[in-house]
Order: sequence, then C-alpha cells, then structure tokens
Amino acid sequence: MQLAIDSYCFHRYFGEHYDGLETDPGRRITVVDFLDQVQTLGATGVSLESCFVPFEDPQARRQLRAELDRRELARVWAWGHPNGLGSGTDAAAAEDLRRHIGIAAELGASVMRICAGGRRTRVADWARHKAGLIHLLKPLLADAERQGVVLAIENHIDLYGHELHDLLQTIDSPWLGVCLDTANNLRLFERPLDVARLLAPWVRATHVKDVATRRGDPRTFGFWPSVPLGEGLVELPEILAVLKQQGYDGLLAIEIDYLDPRWPDDAAALALSVERLRGWMAAL
Repeated sequence: MQLAIDSYCFHRYFGEHYDGLETDPGRRITVVDFLDQVQTLGATGVSLESCFVPFEDPQARRQLRAELDRRELARVWAWGHPNGLGSGTDAAAAEDLRRHIGIAAELGASVMRICAGGRRTRVADWARHKAGLIHLLKPLLADAERQGVVLAIENHIDLYGHELHDLLQTIDSPWLGVCLDTANNLRLFERPLDVARLLAPWVRATHVKDVATRRGDPRTFGFWPSVPLGEGLVELPEILAVLKQQGYDGLLAIEIDYLDPRWPDDAAALALSVERLRGWMAAL
C-alpha cells in the first residue's frame, strides 16, 4: 500500500467551500502546487479530483501526465463530485464518465474513482436505486476493460454498505470495484469497520478519512466534520489491517473534506494525518 493524498484536501484553495460551514481562504493553488505539497509531505501517490484539474485541453493532459511521471507519483483519477450519476438517474453524467475513462488512461491511472451519487441525490427505494445504477454502469464496463481502467465506486454518503455490496455482487465484473471512504458510512450511522470488512474484497482505491461530531442534527453533513487521522471516531488501524489481510496494494489516499473548526490550521491537520498514517502503515 502507498501513502497518498487526495486533492480534495485542498478544495478551498481550488475554489470550493461549503457555504455556512467554511470560508474562502482568499488564495488559490494550481495542480502543480498540490503536487509540490504532496512531495513535501513525503507521499508517493495522488488522487486527482477531476473537478479541480483543467483537463479539457489535450496538451494540458499530456503535460500533467509528464509531471506525474517525472515525480514518480502513483495516481487515481477521481470523477463524479458532487452528484456523480445522480444515483442512477443522469444518463448525461454516464456519458461524461465514459469520456473520463479515456482521460484516466491518458494520465496513466489504472483506477478511476467514480461517484454513483451523493447525499443530495440518494434514492430511498433501493430496488429503484439499484436498477438505475445497473442501467448506467453496465454499458461502461466494456470501455473500462478496453482502456484498462477499473471503476471504483465511492461510498459517497449515498449507499449503505449492504447496498454497495449488493450492487457489486449483481454486476460481478473485475472492472468495477470500490473506493472505500473510511468515514462516510458513519455519517449514515453505520460502523466503518463493519463496512470495510463487508467491502474489502472489492476495494481498489481509498479515501482514508476520520470524522468527529459536533452539536446539532446528526442527519446533517455539518454534524460530522473531518479531523486529523486518529483524532476522531473511525477505527483506522483496524480498517487498514482488514485491507492488508485482503491483499489490497493500492493507494491509501488521505482525504479531508469539511475540517472541524477546532482544527483551524488545515496544513497542520494534513501533516498530522500523514504522520499518523505513516506510523500505522509501518506497524502493519
């Protein structure tokens, strides 16, 4: 397994913040700036959120591939923020996903994180939800195989563990796996370690994340802020052990989304997360 960082850790500096929860930091960074930070922190892999990458220009994609290769960074291309396939309702998004399979291949990424949906789009009726996802996903798998890119569905506060397990068993393709977010199912009131054990055979990418609680409504996103790894409620060493036992050898990509206001220094929070993850990896 390789220590990696997801570019969403820097979402505010790429121009996105959660209204009412975060503020604009007042400055911006580039993808190259992000890669500099990754290497300064000693990580050897990246998960690149496509929403923050100027990928439309083929020359820009070639330059990014060359930069990643020069730095010898392992990589995952991450598509779908924030609503993905609209929980099985957005055919236009499926065609955009198809295009991004090719972009992932151009960038040398053999795994592409995808989002089936998000907390805004979740369909409560699982039978209808599942049918919509199968309808959109199955036609994409031939492209994924042809390009050599595994599609890894994130548990994106849209799918319970058993639902994602059911979807993967039903489609049953080596070109469809999981991007395991270690914390998101806690936001759905499921135990993260139980979800990790259930989904471990399909994990092809990760978001290693920890969350704590605040006052308010636990059904809201703001109740569950990110914290530095090891400072929250997620059983991270145990989850890493499950992944190792399963034989997972991909990226352990640290992700921080909405950072707890009790940790005002986001650079320090990320540095502590890297230190903690490196220690757990060594202990394995």
